[in-house]
Amino acid sequence: MQIALQITVRDMEHSDVLDQHIRDKVAKLEHIYPRLMACRVVVERQDRHKQQGSQFSVRIDLTLPGKEIVVNRKLAEDPYVALRDAFDAAKRQLEEFARERRPDAKSRRAGAKPAKEPTEDE
Repeated sequence: MQIALQITVRDMEHSDVLDQHIRDKVAKLEHIYPRLMACRVVVERQDRHKQQGSQFSVRIDLTLPGKEIVVNRKLAEDPYVALRDAFDAAKRQLEEFARERRPDAKSRRAGAKPAKEPTEDE
């Protein structure tokens, strides 16, 4: 399924390589949870610390049925490192959401054991 993807780049050059890198990361998220409805990614260069050079922040908003996941990762010196960290965090949150949505997740969380199958002796 194709999701609605919005990529925003602020205060830096928007390149096709960066765009494709983000699309690849989003495709991996979609593989984890196919019902992903929308994804917004913002990559921004921050120039607050002149001694350290440019810093990059990434924000990812994932829209799911009944939930929105927001990930903010700030101040990596490389935009690809900031993207990696942000998408790793989004992946963990998405996996947890998918695990909670499985039909058998509630019974496992409560510590309940699955019902035994009746045997021929009973």
